[in-house]
Amino acid sequence: MKPQRLYDYLVLARVKVFDWTWPLTAEQYGREFAFGMKSLKATLPHMLNAEWVYAQRMSGEALPAPIPPTAFPVHPEHHPDFTVLEAAWVAQAQRTRTAIAGVHDWSRALEYVVDWDGSAMRIRTTPGDVMAQLVIHEAHHRAQCMAMLRQMGIAAEDLDYSYWMYYRERV
Repeated sequence: MKPQRLYDYLVLARVKVFDWTWPLTAEQYGREFAFGMKSLKATLPHMLNAEWVYAQRMSGEALPAPIPPTAFPVHPEHHPDFTVLEAAWVAQAQRTRTAIAGVHDWSRALEYVVDWDGSAMRIRTTPGDVMAQLVIHEAHHRAQCMAMLRQMGIAAEDLDYSYWMYYRERV
């Protein structure tokens, strides 16, 4: 597995979701649904902030527990307009690429403490597992976003890894 290539795919798929999101009105962007985090306006910032945490973890950066809301790229409770979110995520993507490139041992031990429902919890993992979580977490929430978009009449589909990353030629 090549983590940089996997991240390249996430960015390509994310840009496609952005393309589907751009034409939405502010009302549509904030429209609430009965699943997931309820709206694109809540889900997309959550995904960005989670990526920031995962990049910090892969880099071995110490984060306080709990992480103060002002430390995140976007405030987790004050969901920004889409233009602000997209700009913040483009900047974060470069930091994530740097974090991935800086990992030389994907199986080295990582240990940190998180705030888990108001109490401290020690986590032991590896940069490889954090990278896996970054990818799976984004795919999970991206599917929720795509379902929201589909319910608004947007044909959000065809984001499989193979569709974007496999070499193809007609024979």
